[in-house]
Amino acid sequence: MSKPLKQIHLAAHFPGVNNTTVWSDPEAGSHIDFRSFRHFAQTAERAKFDFLFLAEGLRLREQGGKIYDLDVVGRPDTFTVLAALAAVTEHLGLTGTINSTFNEPYEVARQFAALDHLSGGRAAWNVVTSWDAFTGENFRRGGYLPREERYSRAKEFLATANELFDSWHGDEILADQTGGTFLRDAKAGSFVHTGRHFDIHGRFNVPRSPQGRPVVFQAGDSDEGREFAAADADAIFSRHATLEGGQAFYTDVKNRLAKYGRRPDELLVLPAATFVLGDTDAQAEELAREVRRRQVSGATALKHLEFVWNRDLSSYDPEGPLPDIDPDVGDHHIAEGRAQVRMYRDPLATAREWRELAAAHGWSIRDLVINTGNRQNFVGSPATVARTINRFVQADASDGFILVPHITPGGLDVFADRVVPLLQERGVFRTEYQGPTLRHQLGLAHPDEARGGRRVV
Repeated sequence: MSKPLKQIHLAAHFPGVNNTTVWSDPEAGSHIDFRSFRHFAQTAERAKFDFLFLAEGLRLREQGGKIYDLDVVGRPDTFTVLAALAAVTEHLGLTGTINSTFNEPYEVARQFAALDHLSGGRAAWNVVTSWDAFTGENFRRGGYLPREERYSRAKEFLATANELFDSWHGDEILADQTGGTFLRDAKAGSFVHTGRHFDIHGRFNVPRSPQGRPVVFQAGDSDEGREFAAADADAIFSRHATLEGGQAFYTDVKNRLAKYGRRPDELLVLPAATFVLGDTDAQAEELAREVRRRQVSGATALKHLEFVWNRDLSSYDPEGPLPDIDPDVGDHHIAEGRAQVRMYRDPLATAREWRELAAAHGWSIRDLVINTGNRQNFVGSPATVARTINRFVQADASDGFILVPHITPGGLDVFADRVVPLLQERGVFRTEYQGPTLRHQLGLAHPDEARGGRRVV
């Protein structure tokens, strides 16, 4: 008997702080004007996508002591944007990235419970940690937490927030997974939490929301991040772009669920993916090359090289050869607040590798960055892209994709109009929404059901 076709999950990422957007395109719009968010969200809903996703940066990124102004340098508050979008959409899930390192459980739980009520059960929370003291300078506590402390705090943060969400149910003393204890009293929503990171008590003032709790996303690719997701998340983002890499990640994460009493279908794996469409595969390939060169200007290429060299390279010609000097491996880094810095843990080895690649292919600095940086995941005609996406999902490389267009806000329109209908014809993507809440769209159980119980249908 053949294996039944998996249903594909699709979501849309409003790019935000990134190097993805092609700012020079005449159709590129504002990343702060609400009309951009509204257009993007309503396109995603028209295409029957599961949710819209917003990333968030807590500090403007800097390079060489100056604001990095080659991509987005600001973003309205996440909760404000999502609450506004709740009023102009009916079914689309609303996912926000909220940091667990510098926020407090009561405040975040209250905001998400309110959003879930306002949206009729469509709220989702991407739980992230902060890794640098640079970001911490914006907050009263300042500083930063070591990796093990960040995930310890994040785990207790989420557990504490869940205690607040659940405080309107039951009347008993319970122990959470982090070793803390809490009291919940349905009559008044009272709580007491005593743990390593939080010692709070009071009354939660938002009643049980339609989903009980927001859907929880996690984005870490480290072993700690994967374990956190297996224990507590409903979905995990992935950056693995190849079929083989996706399958390895998918298998690893799904295999971790059993130790927490969870089934494989209780955690969705959703990689981010870019796309370029053309009338033919050849046309799309040509357009993808043009898009990539427009994403990586000469100035952008030099700034990217500075992540590794940790030096001011503004005097170099981006169309010329790589620097013959070695990277500065000192403690201070020229780039502040950029996750890419962590990707190059051995800058001397990376520089040697890049010089070898440039010499072998005759690449300039700009050519190197174009060819070693992120590329479009799906390139081709609508039929080719639909077929490739379906192949990844059916081969268990993912459960779907979070699409990141290179034009904001209209870049999603062509996918909605030309690819989604082909997926629907294959019978692997919905033609109508499945129910009123985001949990319905994702096929996830309500938290009031016992773990391992039936899924929402």
